[in-house]
Amino acid sequence: MVRKITRDELMKMKSGGERFKLVDVLDAEHYQKEHIKGAISLPVSDIEKKAGKMLKKAEKIITYCAGFDCQASTNAADKLISMGYKNVLDYKGGIKDYKEAGLPLEGELHKSSASACSACGCGC
Repeated sequence: MVRKITRDELMKMKSGGERFKLVDVLDAEHYQKEHIKGAISLPVSDIEKKAGKMLKKAEKIITYCAGFDCQASTNAADKLISMGYKNVLDYKGGIKDYKEAGLPLEGELHKSSASACSACGCGC
């Protein structure tokens, strides 16, 4: 069974400088639009063919998806464990829980509009 972690546990790990790979398991399109800062994209559908190139079996891996109602992060964690990854955790709250806490996200939805409009000088 996959061990689940909360947002508070994830934040404690981040602030404590703990080393881990944060893995967004939603499709690449979702990742490009919005993802947790520092996460890598490894869609659940690509785990079998890409995990070996992107992850080390000994490292701590935290999977996440859209939120509590989404099963993709749990499915991804189960797949990784079955492939021999030993230290896999599932952040069930996912991007929805993270966003609701006002924590930093990256992606197309979070690019600064000021840099896009600085050339015209309109200040928008």
